[in-house]
Amino acid sequence: MAAYILLTVYLVQKGSSESKDPDKHESVDDDPRHADLRRPVPWPVRRGGLWLWLYENSLLVAFVVLFIASIVGHAFGGGAAYNAELEEHGHAAVSTWSYVTSSEFWYESFQNWQSEFLAVFAIVTLTIFLRQRGSPESKPVAAGNAETGSS
Repeated sequence: MAAYILLTVYLVQKGSSESKDPDKHESVDDDPRHADLRRPVPWPVRRGGLWLWLYENSLLVAFVVLFIASIVGHAFGGGAAYNAELEEHGHAAVSTWSYVTSSEFWYESFQNWQSEFLAVFAIVTLTIFLRQRGSPESKPVAAGNAETGSS
């Protein structure tokens, strides 16, 4: 998901409701350093500096942290399960690092990543052609396939 978030900042999929319209200015692209500070804005915007950078990239940072946490969790949890299986077959247990550098760890990881990338690909691609009336994730039913983003 972190890759999806980062790529949607720079890439456009014409016709996808998940993509920004390249022909329109969107408020998500506005530089918060130019915000009207007379109106209520979140404190990181007022503070600026590192706090603003963290805040304006907080969605990406959160997904990167979740990705790292999932890898670490997989390393320890999967390592324990892998060692239990090895011991059932009379083999010696391996260290977590040995498990992380094994083909088993990467096979399991890539299976998970493959399903995630397939799900994201399906969302981006299917929203070009399919509609769901009332859903904020869908284009309006009467919108043409070439229209990008919400209309």
